[in-house]
Amino acid sequence: MKQAADKTSVVFQARLRQPKDATDGNWAFVVLPHDISKQMPRRGRTTAEVWLEGHHFQILLEPDGNKSHWFKLEDTQLQFAGVNVSDEVRIKIKPVDQEPEPEVPKDLKRAIQSSHEAQNTWQATTTLARLDWIHWVTSAKQRKTRTQRIAGACQMLAEGKKRVCCFDPSGFYSKAFKAPEAME
Repeated sequence: MKQAADKTSVVFQARLRQPKDATDGNWAFVVLPHDISKQMPRRGRTTAEVWLEGHHFQILLEPDGNKSHWFKLEDTQLQFAGVNVSDEVRIKIKPVDQEPEPEVPKDLKRAIQSSHEAQNTWQATTTLARLDWIHWVTSAKQRKTRTQRIAGACQMLAEGKKRVCCFDPSGFYSKAFKAPEAME
């Protein structure tokens, strides 16, 4: 796994983009420039400290499938920072010192808890490995696929596998992930 050389913050300018298919409310997103993204500890999901026009947030960076990251800013965050979609903003970003424990979706949590072996392996994995397991499950597009992935995760965990097999958390090789399409 690629490690960041140091965890110093970097500053850049970006335009807050509006997603083309924002059916879940008013929000914006930012795609990190490649040189900024390279300074993150990994190409997959990772957490960063973000200052938007001086206002601090801890944000989950998502892989964009192009060896970079993107992040979502909720309407409440936009209001707090006093910015709007389409604004050119100053962003300071820095990887977190320690990845926070991810929230486990209820269906995955129930399934893992139903198997003593799976639960033991889950607890013995790293935070980043758990983040990848969760990402693999939640990135399923269809309910059927999600259900299959949860069953597969429990089976692999019960067998003692601490990392999800055959999952590209960056989306680059599988083209599984991408930033939202922006409105023009």
